[in-house]
Amino acid sequence: MRAFVFDEVGGPITCREVPELVCPADGVLVDVRATGVCRSDWHAWRGHDPVALPHTPGHEFAGVVAAVGERVVGHQVGARVTAPFVQGCGACAYCESGNAQVCPHQAQPGFTFAGSFAQQVVVHQADLNLVPLPDEIDFVTAASLGCRFATAFHALTRQGELQPGEWLAVYGCGGVGLSAIMIAKALGARVVAVDRAEPALARAAEVGADVVLRSGTAEQVKDVTEGGAHVSLDAVGSPATSSSAIHSLRRRGRHVQVGLMLLDNATAPLPWDIVIAWELTVAGSHGMAAAAYPEMLALITSGKLDPKRLVGEVISFDALGSALMAMDQPVLGSGGLTVAAIGEPAPAVHPQ
Repeated sequence: MRAFVFDEVGGPITCREVPELVCPADGVLVDVRATGVCRSDWHAWRGHDPVALPHTPGHEFAGVVAAVGERVVGHQVGARVTAPFVQGCGACAYCESGNAQVCPHQAQPGFTFAGSFAQQVVVHQADLNLVPLPDEIDFVTAASLGCRFATAFHALTRQGELQPGEWLAVYGCGGVGLSAIMIAKALGARVVAVDRAEPALARAAEVGADVVLRSGTAEQVKDVTEGGAHVSLDAVGSPATSSSAIHSLRRRGRHVQVGLMLLDNATAPLPWDIVIAWELTVAGSHGMAAAAYPEMLALITSGKLDPKRLVGEVISFDALGSALMAMDQPVLGSGGLTVAAIGEPAPAVHPQ
C-alpha cells in the first residue's frame, strides 16, 4: 500500500510503497477515507514527541472497515467508522471503567505505530476502540473529530464539568480553543476567549464566543465574568497561559490543561497559593475514549454542533507530506484543520 514516511527527525516526508498491514486478531484494518493533519503530528516529525523511525504519521481518521480479526464480534467489513487517537488495551481497570484515554498500555496511531497518512490503518482492540459513524456524518467531518474536537469535548464535559450558564475562559483560539468555544455554546455556557492574534479572536467570535480579549489579563477576564470564570481551559500549553488561566478563575473554579506542555514546559510551576486557598481544581485532558463518542455524535447529528466549520482546507492524499511540513510556518489565527480526502469526493467546506 501507499503511505507517507519520514526516516529522520525533520527529514522529508515522502510517499512510498510499504508492506500491506496484517489484521490483528482483536482488531480491524480500516481503509482510510479521510485523515487530519494535526500539530501533534508535526511535534512527532520535529522530534518533540519521539517516535520510532522510519515512521508514518496521522492519528485523526475515518474510513471503512476492510478486514476484521477473528476475535472481533461487534464490527463487520464495510462499516463506516472512526476511532480515538488513544487505543486502549481492553483489559485494564481504566478501559473497563470507560477511561481508555488513560490506559497505561495504550497504543496510538501515528505515534506508537504507523498512522493514517496511508491507505490503511490498524485499530487495535476494535470492540473497545472502534466507533461506528452515523450516516449523517461524512468522512471529512469524522476525521476532524479525532484529536482537537474530541479532546475539547472530553475536557469540558468530563474534566471541567461545564454547566449551562457558567463562564468558560479559553486561552488560545487555535483548533482546540475554537472547538471548545463551539462545544461550550452547545452546552449552554458563556465564553470569554483570549488570544494575541486578531484573526483568531475574529474566528472565536464567529463560532460563538460572547467576549473576546486580545492578550487579555486574568483581571480583565474576572471583570467580564463578574468575579472569574467557573472553568478555564489552556489550549496553548505554556507556563504563561496556564498560569493566566488559573488566575482567571473564581473561587472553587476548575482549570483544564489541554495544550501540551512539552520539553522544558513539562515541569512548569503552578500558582499553588490560590489553588489551595481558593480550592481550585486543576485537571489534565488527554483525548477521549470511544465509549464517550455517542454523546458527542448525537449533538452533531442533532445540528447543535457543526465541526465541519473548523475544517479549513480539504486536500488530496498526495499533498499530505507537504501539508505537514508546511506547519513549520503556521498561520496565526486560522484555526482550520487540514483534512485529506481519500477515495471519496471532497465535501463543501465552510470558508475561513
